[in-house]
Amino acid sequence: MLTAKQHELIRFIQERLEETGISPSFEEMKEALDLKSKSGVHRLISALEERGFIRRLPNRARALEVIKQPEDATPAPRAAAAVANDVVSRATSMPSANDTSPEPANDVIEVPLHGRIAAGAPIEALEGQSSLPVPAALLGPGEHYALEVSGDSMIEAGIFDGDFALVKRTDSARDGEIVVALVRGEEATLKYLHRDSGTVRLDPANASYDAQVYQPGEVQVQGKLAGLLRRYH
Repeated sequence: MLTAKQHELIRFIQERLEETGISPSFEEMKEALDLKSKSGVHRLISALEERGFIRRLPNRARALEVIKQPEDATPAPRAAAAVANDVVSRATSMPSANDTSPEPANDVIEVPLHGRIAAGAPIEALEGQSSLPVPAALLGPGEHYALEVSGDSMIEAGIFDGDFALVKRTDSARDGEIVVALVRGEEATLKYLHRDSGTVRLDPANASYDAQVYQPGEVQVQGKLAGLLRRYH
């Protein structure tokens, strides 16, 4: 027997396939089922997939197919499934049966993009109105935002000029974590955080740069690094 939420979700997916030929996003499923987070949607999808009611089309985002319905529900129309398959087939060819490449995240989240942040001397972190699409699998729980990295002081940590830092919003962090630190209320920088003998030290990951030492009241943690996105041109 399926739970009430599993019934509700599989019906919602079927309805969207009938209407548009494209499965709903995780955000749409979260709202339709009145769930508090997308992690609940992930659990429902996984449960339905394990029991053979739906399947994820390999190497496609937002591509779910209803294989069967609960006994008391209307069977999923083959036309809708065919439309969904046709949509993704036109995008790119299906992988072979022995393709073992991992499936990508099934949803994309738009996170606020708040300007540039220094990985060198502190520069202003600008508040912006733009956003950055991020695979949901890269983000954990909590509120996140993105900053474009400027400078090379964190290259030994694998953070390069032009990267996009994905930051979990928080005002606290442990020693040794990479944080977004607001210095003297004006400038922000991306550095390792260390507290030492009544001071706050912001350490680079580049031997060419010196550590920055401040009084505790001069530094405010605004987030800690959760991930990176990099574009290759």
